[in-house]
Order: sequence, then structure tokens, then C-alpha cells
Amino acid sequence: MKRLVIIPLMMLAMMPASAQKLTVVNTTVNCGRTGFQQPVTATFELRNKGLRKLLIESVKPDCGCTAVEFPKEVGIGEKFTIKLTYDARQLGHFQKMAAVTSNGNKTPLYLTMKGVVLAEMLDYTGDYPVTMGDLLLDKAELEYDDVNKGDTPVQEIHIMNNGTTKMTPNVMHLPPYLSAIVKPETLAPGRSGTISVMLDSEKLRDYGLTQTSVYIAKQLGEKVNADNEMGVSAILLPDLKRFEETNKAQAPQLQISATDIDFTDFGSRSKKTADVTLTNTGQSSLNISSLQMFTTGLKVTLGKRAIAPGQSTTLKVTGYAAQLAKVRTRPRILMITNDPDHSKVVINIRLK
Repeated sequence: MKRLVIIPLMMLAMMPASAQKLTVVNTTVNCGRTGFQQPVTATFELRNKGLRKLLIESVKPDCGCTAVEFPKEVGIGEKFTIKLTYDARQLGHFQKMAAVTSNGNKTPLYLTMKGVVLAEMLDYTGDYPVTMGDLLLDKAELEYDDVNKGDTPVQEIHIMNNGTTKMTPNVMHLPPYLSAIVKPETLAPGRSGTISVMLDSEKLRDYGLTQTSVYIAKQLGEKVNADNEMGVSAILLPDLKRFEETNKAQAPQLQISATDIDFTDFGSRSKKTADVTLTNTGQSSLNISSLQMFTTGLKVTLGKRAIAPGQSTTLKVTGYAAQLAKVRTRPRILMITNDPDHSKVVINIRLK
């Protein structure tokens, strides 16, 4: 007959906790290209997923050419980084390893950094300020301003392969009114190229602002994510030919109190409001056909969309501090009117 063994709760509490667990996002970091004697750093993202404090005993690189930087202690559930810096004193491809010893794993965790050292490394920062991994670009967004029906404007994105392997750049999720051509189709390491993006204004449905996002991929089949997103905006102007064919003196005329709003200092407030006065000094009704915002973080209310000659209305603009702090493009408000001299009005929001 088997005996039932009962373990008191106190004894259970005294049993050792589950094994410590140290996790890393990527054990290998490709640093791309660097110049001779231009040190390069690889940053590894890790986390203590154990049930006790993580103690890092050592991070030992495989040679004296690599310096290390790491915390000694990490709290439960906390994220942290370990940095390896290679001095780049030898030309050619490199692969450096470091062993991480801690109470988080029974065996050492190995981290690897790799890349290539060139005899001469040009500084591309000024020409290509936007980084999408190893692909560098000269712009973060595309803007097609003052487009008339029938126009087919083209924007060029200059790109450069800053990695160690060839790329086949392409543009994903293009809407019907955009088309793209990449030259050259294959981009070797260290080489540059262009992406030409053409807008077909005939395929834009509405006057005013149309916005979308496209995604710049380094290879065919690459997954879409926020890191390779590029915003695209187009402003299609209304057709005002009837004022050209008749007496322009009979047209409406917009007078605006401000085209810049200062939201640089919110203080302790979560939102801020400004009023803009719109006055019609012309001879016929001034119509606001479109009122749109380029980014989130703004709210607008307009007293009236049709303003009789000699009359005014108020455009109230409210900015929200938390949302505006996260925007990636310039916050602006677009207004489309039937004033032939002010068919497009942009109100800029200053944050800095």
C-alpha cells in the first residue's frame, strides 16, 4: 500500500525558486561597414526573466580589441543592454564574440558582433540622414504640394546600401495613384541609387489633402513594420478657371490673422488653444471646401464654412501635448478655399 506524503506549506516556501532565465533579442548584431581605426559598437538587448535579481559576473570578449560595457545587477523583469565595441584596427571582415557569465544561465551566453572594416570610409550622414537598418535614405517623407488635376509630379529618394550584402530595394503598399521605379534594381554594398515615385493626380479622388504610408523594403518579401514606413502627402488644388474667365474682381478674398501658431510651451497643461480669424474682403462668398490636418494631436473647429463679403469667422485650433510629442512629421493644417489667390492655405504649428 502506497503512503501519501504531505509536505507542509512552510517547507514548500523554503524550496529553491525556479531557475534564473536570461534572454536576448538577438545574439548576433551586424554592424555593417566602418572605416579603418573608426571603432564600431554593437548593442545587444537583454532581459532578466527570472524570479530573482540577475548578477552578471563577467562579459569576456575573445580578444583585447573589443571593449565591453554592461551592468553588474539587473532587477526582476528588467530590460538592459550589453555593448561591445571593436577598435577596427584590422581591415576586412570581422566577427567578434563575448561570453556572458551570470546566475541567469548554467552555461555562458555568447554574443557576436560582425561587420567589415574598409580602408576608407566616407561619412554619409549629411547626405543620408534617415536610417532603415543598413539602408540609408535622404528623406523620411514625400510631399506633393500644389498639384493640379492632370499633373504627374515625381519625387526622388536617394538611397545607399550601408551593409555588407547586396539589396534589392522596393516600395511596398503603393496606392493606385503612386508608382515607383528603383535604379539600380540590385544595390551592392557601399553603392547608391534612387527611388523615383510618381503621383498620378487623375487618380486622386478629392481636392485637398490625401495621405498614405508606403514601406521601403531592402529585399523582396520583407515584412512591413513601423521602422521602414514612409509617409506620403499630396495636396490637390481646386479648379478655379471660372474666376480666370470672368472678372477676377468679383472673386472672394481671404484675409487670415495668422498662418503660424505657437505651441512651443504647454507648461503643465495637457492642451493649448489658439484662435485664427478668417475674413472675406472680396465681392462674393468665400467657401472653405476642405479643412484637414497633417498629423494627429490637433483638433480644429470652424465657425462657418461659407463667409459672406465683409464677414468673418473663427478657426479654433487645439493642440494636445502628449500626442504632438510623438508626431514624426511637421504638424500643419490645410485649408482649401475658392479664393483664386489663396486656394491653398497652410497653417504651421510650431513645437520647437
